[in-house]
Amino acid sequence: MLILARRTNESIIIDGEIEITVIEARNGVVRLGIAAPRKHKILRKELVTEVAAENRVAAVTHDPQAALKALGLL
Repeated sequence: MLILARRTNESIIIDGEIEITVIEARNGVVRLGIAAPRKHKILRKELVTEVAAENRVAAVTHDPQAALKALGLL
């Protein structure tokens, strides 16, 4: 893992085509701006993790109600 320090309005460039800019940093929250070609998917990690968990549950059960209960959605 590469660890960098950036200030507001400073950026990093990834692979020559993805630019990540610090928009704001305060109270332990950082707002980032990401400029990238449409061919790159940009997703929040917690959503990717949640969808993967839902897919695992769905793959092992044929009962939709049981799957929803296992995910805490019922």
